[in-house]
Amino acid sequence: MATRRILYFTAEDHYLYRSVGPALELEAKFTGDDLGLSAFREYLRAQRGALFAVVADLAGEDFHEEQIPYVRGADREALLARRLAQRYRDTRLAAALSLGTVVTPERRNERVLLTSFTNTQQLTPWLDALEEAGTRLSGVYSVPLLAPALAAKLGERNSRVLLVSANRAGLRQCYVESGKVRFARLERTVDMVPQALAMFVRSETQRLVQYLTTLRALPRDGAALQVLVIAPPGERATFEQALPSDARLVFRIVDYDEALRLVKLHRAPEGTSGEALFVHLAAHKPPAEQFASREDRRRYFLWQLQRGIVAVGVAGFCACALVGASRWFEVMSVRGQAGEQTREARSAAQQYERITSTFPVTDTSTENLKVAVVEFRRIAERSADPERAFLHVSRVLEQYPQFELESLRWSVGRIGELRQAGPKPAAPAAGQPDSAAVLVEVSGRVQATQRNDYRGITAQVQRFASALVGEGYELVRTQLPFDVTSEGVLTGDIGGTTETAEAPRFTVALARRLQ
Repeated sequence: MATRRILYFTAEDHYLYRSVGPALELEAKFTGDDLGLSAFREYLRAQRGALFAVVADLAGEDFHEEQIPYVRGADREALLARRLAQRYRDTRLAAALSLGTVVTPERRNERVLLTSFTNTQQLTPWLDALEEAGTRLSGVYSVPLLAPALAAKLGERNSRVLLVSANRAGLRQCYVESGKVRFARLERTVDMVPQALAMFVRSETQRLVQYLTTLRALPRDGAALQVLVIAPPGERATFEQALPSDARLVFRIVDYDEALRLVKLHRAPEGTSGEALFVHLAAHKPPAEQFASREDRRRYFLWQLQRGIVAVGVAGFCACALVGASRWFEVMSVRGQAGEQTREARSAAQQYERITSTFPVTDTSTENLKVAVVEFRRIAERSADPERAFLHVSRVLEQYPQFELESLRWSVGRIGELRQAGPKPAAPAAGQPDSAAVLVEVSGRVQATQRNDYRGITAQVQRFASALVGEGYELVRTQLPFDVTSEGVLTGDIGGTTETAEAPRFTVALARRLQ
């Protein structure tokens, strides 16, 4: 974290604090005269490029509320610059704070609070010394500008609150409304005992509330105003006894040590008062509104821009490093896989060499052996297998229990061989050559049918033959126990007057062409 130095500016003495994390240290003290300014210039010779901020705790700070047309961008900046120039002679340390919008029957307006110091000449030489020394000025803040942030840190949630603190410059009273400062005043104090200081706080608070009511900044018949008082260390009980609440004012006392804990200031210089809280907030939680001009903060803007560029570069480098790391892991994974594949290929080659070394010595090459093995496998795949035919016939026989199988002849040959084996071979169909095929000849008897029922026997045999057709098988011929064609003479013993013991025989020939 960058070290920041904050110049706490009062009407008499100026205190230079150094903020490092949650600690605040008093680095130097300068008087408000020319000798103090010369000592400050001498100190700045070794602080070129250091970060500085100014917290002014001065009396005579002006607050003026106005309404301007609701505009944005360059038009708003030009309008505010014109209003500030009309209000103040020196606009180098002037600011316009937005208080929200107001809707009127005619148009929409914006409420702004114009604020500046009545005597800016006491600040100007010190700002010029910071500019000449080449330091980076982050901003010029007043205690009232830091009051809303301090009230929020102390846990105050009321829309209207009066923050009271005893600082080195005196008793500071800041009226905050809806998180925006509306008015502030500084009253000089002398060394007082805690009881007297508490009574002084009550009397000054009553005076300020009456003044704000006269200005109509506070409603006359509104709710009680919350007063948040930061008591000196260990004096909370004294302040609570001296500041009882009433119908108009509700006091809440916060001990100084508790306030340090709430703003996360772990170590503060000895002898500091409430100003340590404001200085710490100026270093770690400064408000957006401040008094320094763009020209005074030019080096600080450039420093922020440099840090932004560095941050973007670091982020880009980290992103590239992450992408590169992921790609590196991918490359390493691919290399590992490639190495594993190489080892497997080497192992397979060695195993192949061991196997081929056991082969008998032949007069041909290994490539020719490979071709022969491939051809043998192809021939084996095209070779016929009787199991398929047996399964096909058995499944059909299960559907026809009246048929009794006597023989089943399986062979591989030509379809014409089955046709020639029949009584009257039929010619092959056109376009179907007499190619090699699996030949299946099924012979059997027809049971459970009368021997003289020619038509019934014929029909059953034909249905049986039709059921055998399928799964690549085609019907070549069917031989019945008698001839039913008109060209021959009825033969067989089933037509006799006396029934024989034998059932009619039949023969069905099938063929399945080999590819």
